[in-house]
Amino acid sequence: MTINEALRLIAGTMILLSIFLAVNYSQSWLWFTAFIAVNLIQSSFTKWCLMMSILRKLGLNHSTGNGC
Repeated sequence: MTINEALRLIAGTMILLSIFLAVNYSQSWLWFTAFIAVNLIQSSFTKWCLMMSILRKLGLNHSTGNGC
């Protein structure tokens, strides 16, 4: 699994989890969804993402360029 694939998996999982928590427990969990969105937008402009740095340190490889 590449860093980009892992990042998408983590972001998607966290969004689904926060929506589940908002529906079943408290709508305040939607702030977590907004936090994820802001981080994704920020990383598109700055080209830096904390989760990608963490995944690199865990040993995941960069994308080979022949993805989607």
